[in-house]
Amino acid sequence: MLRLTLRQMQYFERLAELLHFGRAAEAVGVTQPALSAQIAEMEAQLGYRLFERGGGSVRLTAEAHALRPRIARILAEVEDLENLAQRGRSVLEGRFRLGVIPTVAPYLLPRLLPLLKERFADLRLEVREAVTDTLVEETVHGRLDALIAAEPLEETRLKSSALFEDRFYLAVPEAEAGRIAPPVAEESMALERLMLLEDGHCMRAQALAVCGKVTPRTMASFGATSLATLLHMVAHGMGVTLIPAMARQAAECMPGVRVLPFIEPAPARTVCLAWRRTSPRQADFPVLAEAVKDACPTG
Repeated sequence: MLRLTLRQMQYFERLAELLHFGRAAEAVGVTQPALSAQIAEMEAQLGYRLFERGGGSVRLTAEAHALRPRIARILAEVEDLENLAQRGRSVLEGRFRLGVIPTVAPYLLPRLLPLLKERFADLRLEVREAVTDTLVEETVHGRLDALIAAEPLEETRLKSSALFEDRFYLAVPEAEAGRIAPPVAEESMALERLMLLEDGHCMRAQALAVCGKVTPRTMASFGATSLATLLHMVAHGMGVTLIPAMARQAAECMPGVRVLPFIEPAPARTVCLAWRRTSPRQADFPVLAEAVKDACPTG
């Protein structure tokens, strides 16, 4: 009879996330031999290997990839039960895992984190920065409690609440700003030199939607993982890029960059908070949403 323990499943999930025995053991608060022994026992019960070890790296086997969503669902249900048992507690108390997309995190978190620490002394916040698809998948399977991303989120198992509108601006090289008369029209030829975030970032699709009347010629040549990288490229005259209002102050502080507004009505994105519809922490989300709105750098 198969008798996997919750401890084994927790160890498996953390090792599958970190792909490093030492770091996974540290994350769950045990020694590396203890974690390795539990994983080996789990493999023995299942009758197949879960991790490939060798060459200084750890990789999930095909069987582990297939098993991981099931274990994630079990752990999420267990945590939901634990949260239900604490229903009488105060809001935003204990461990809370929040995901934030990369085009929001660097601009929101410096204001949000101290605000949450001040208002909710018993909150143990864990932050995960990743692209939208990853955060949605991890929230659905219970590895995150909530996420902050841009709408729309096409996942029926999540419920969302709009936080704020974040209008877009165009960041251009300082040396070229005089040739681009603001406010910028969405059909401006300046957008032909638009540089985009790499595939997977929701702002890539939003940028393409904004400049749908022109064809960005540099799109195939450049791809970056952060707005900061794109802004450095702008400063060196390599092209232009779209930035949200929450990043405007940081962009204006960069030498060689000029930030220009679009013609009204300016294009914008809606940033939202999303969580599992079945989460027992329903009382936490409106409170967290209000804290985000108070911390919002676009307000």
